[in-house]
Amino acid sequence: MFQDNKIWIGKTGDQKVFIYPSMANRHGMIAGATGTGKTVTLKVMAESFSDCGVPVFLADVKGDLAAMCSPGEENESVKKRVDDLGLAADGFDFRSYPTAYWDVYGEKGMPLRTTISEMGPLLLSRIMGLNDTQSDILTIIFKIADDENLLLVDTKDLRSMVQYVSENASQYSIQYGNMAKASLGAITRALTALESEGGEMFFGEPALNITDWFSTGTDGRGTIHILDCQRLINNPTMYATFMLWMMSELFETLPEAGDLEKPRMIFFFDEAHLLFDNASKTLMDKIEQVVKLIRSKGVGIYFITQNPKDIPNGVLSQLGNKVQHALHAYTPAEQKAAKAAAQSFRENPEFDTYDTLLQLGIGEALVSVLDESGVPTVVERCRILPPQSRMGALDDAVRAHQIQNNLLYVRYANAVDRDSAYEFLQRKFALDAQAAQQAEAEAAAAKEAAKKEAARAKQIKSATKSVASSAAGTIGRELGNTVGSTLGGSFGKRLGGNVGASLGRGILSTLFKL
Repeated sequence: MFQDNKIWIGKTGDQKVFIYPSMANRHGMIAGATGTGKTVTLKVMAESFSDCGVPVFLADVKGDLAAMCSPGEENESVKKRVDDLGLAADGFDFRSYPTAYWDVYGEKGMPLRTTISEMGPLLLSRIMGLNDTQSDILTIIFKIADDENLLLVDTKDLRSMVQYVSENASQYSIQYGNMAKASLGAITRALTALESEGGEMFFGEPALNITDWFSTGTDGRGTIHILDCQRLINNPTMYATFMLWMMSELFETLPEAGDLEKPRMIFFFDEAHLLFDNASKTLMDKIEQVVKLIRSKGVGIYFITQNPKDIPNGVLSQLGNKVQHALHAYTPAEQKAAKAAAQSFRENPEFDTYDTLLQLGIGEALVSVLDESGVPTVVERCRILPPQSRMGALDDAVRAHQIQNNLLYVRYANAVDRDSAYEFLQRKFALDAQAAQQAEAEAAAAKEAAKKEAARAKQIKSATKSVASSAAGTIGRELGNTVGSTLGGSFGKRLGGNVGASLGRGILSTLFKL
């Protein structure tokens, strides 16, 4: 609930526990063991931010957040909490919230797409499971595409680009560095695996315009954008990387805002530990940069996880608003983690934080927020408010109605395949093949012409030799007869014949030398 310009979370005794809207972009955390009430807390906070006029994005991992478009229903448990907390006097009522549904697979929400270029080589390498060398080569491929003005929109664009670079690796290695065929092959195989997991569906256009999330309902309440992740969470790396991409898009798209009266948007990141699992140092640096700097863009990020130790210290230190549900501490490792969680709060002299943390019931939490000066408040044992919208799964017919009646549906429903790297390279491959075929035909024609010319020359030479031989023989005989007639007798005839034959051979030899 939103009251007195404050985000109401719960109550400790008769005292209300709030987050100040001006401090909400200092980020936060909702932690606790399974079944302790984290999802309800997330939902209550999302509703309160919406009431405040702040758009919200959240990931629906289990499918039990989608029904926020419907008002809640009173049951025995909710009625008891409402009575115990005295919420009726504060105007508590069941109500629906303006919602927009998204799904990277386009099954349970409007298709949420991005392009290969917008995802970038760093995040794409993580999705594809590439090693450092392969990731470096993928970065080179992106650089070549950028230098040659080739748009990488979908997976077939990237596949064509990898093929093109592979066929011209020797040419590009001089300028960009060596690219081993084995690494290029590994990238192609990883891309094939990505496509089999649905990559063809969520890489494409129209890509998400992140500014479409900054909308409010007709009553001024912030729209709650719900990303259905029931299928996406089956690939934890892809889920975490897509969430990080959306955070990065907010960071890179929004201008600096400084200190605002309330955030531009609140981003809830469920199963946050997946973001940090097996993340490279480069990726961790990027995550910390986004978390540290996105505050000045007016965006608050709230991580939901089982234990604070799941979040690296560099990120954890940036989280000013903390809601800690119960932790189990049966083993020495669990006890150490629980003590660390308790020590992260500003101590309240009225109770022992560690003991209280282990005794919290369902729907209870230790809460510490930033006051109006940005100083953490002492930790309070708090009972979380019940949600005003309905809990549980959403009927498929209601979901379809909500999706198709959203103003953004027309913009994102149908995929668009515009002219990009794939189409350009296909034309280039076709022209190159045609040019190679023409060159081959010309070479074959030239070879055939040369062969015919050689045969013609041989025929002419043979004919010339025959004519010359005949002429030389005739001349030789005539001269020989003349010599024989002049000398007379049998000796003269023999000498004349020899002279004629010799002269004939000499004349023939001289002709062919010329």
